[in-house]
Amino acid sequence: MTTTAAAFRALHHDRAPGDPLALPGPWDAASARVFEEAGFPALATPSAGVAASLGYADGAVPPREMFEAVARVARAVSVPVSADVEDGYGLPARQLVGRLWDAGVVGCNLEDSTEDGLKDPREQAEYLAAVREVAGPELFVNARVDTYVRGVADLEETVARARLYVEAGADCVYVIMAPVDVLPSLRERVEAPLNAICVADGASPAELGRKGASRVTFGPGLQRRAMAALRDIAAAGLG
Repeated sequence: MTTTAAAFRALHHDRAPGDPLALPGPWDAASARVFEEAGFPALATPSAGVAASLGYADGAVPPREMFEAVARVARAVSVPVSADVEDGYGLPARQLVGRLWDAGVVGCNLEDSTEDGLKDPREQAEYLAAVREVAGPELFVNARVDTYVRGVADLEETVARARLYVEAGADCVYVIMAPVDVLPSLRERVEAPLNAICVADGASPAELGRKGASRVTFGPGLQRRAMAALRDIAAAGLG
């Protein structure tokens, strides 16, 4: 586990501008194999994409089913897999880390909001520190900052949260849905790799990299594009 986690961590560092680490988001074992065969060095499951594949709305998957689905993805490929586990499902740090390791993943996303809104940033930092204490270097922690996705478009608040989470031991910061023009400020002011999301009709991974992203993920976007293609095939009479 340590060697794989270390290798995954190394992929995030010393990235050339315009060449961020692109991590496609598999939603099941079959899609994971497609991405591995395409040559991607690692994968990152999206909770919304996995939820859709299991027949649930985003955020409604029972934790046991989510960890089982992530484990199937990790077993299907030989490259490192990181898992989006939302806000940790209310699990204590030791139990969360144990479930992640049982699933065979080397990293996770942990977000700082719930359906009720943003969490207290210091409480979130304490949780991240507890996860780091339990896991040591054997888990890559990607701290998601939900200010922009929750309608708090405040750069100072975003930077303050990101810095707290890095101080608590996060390996990477993911300011989901941050405007592209904000990325350079985040890159300059937060001393950790920066994760940006690539969305349909938005900036390309290369452009996000030039703006400061070390890592680019796609959320449930690839799963939704695959389903759109399948709908087109079905509408054409399966021809």
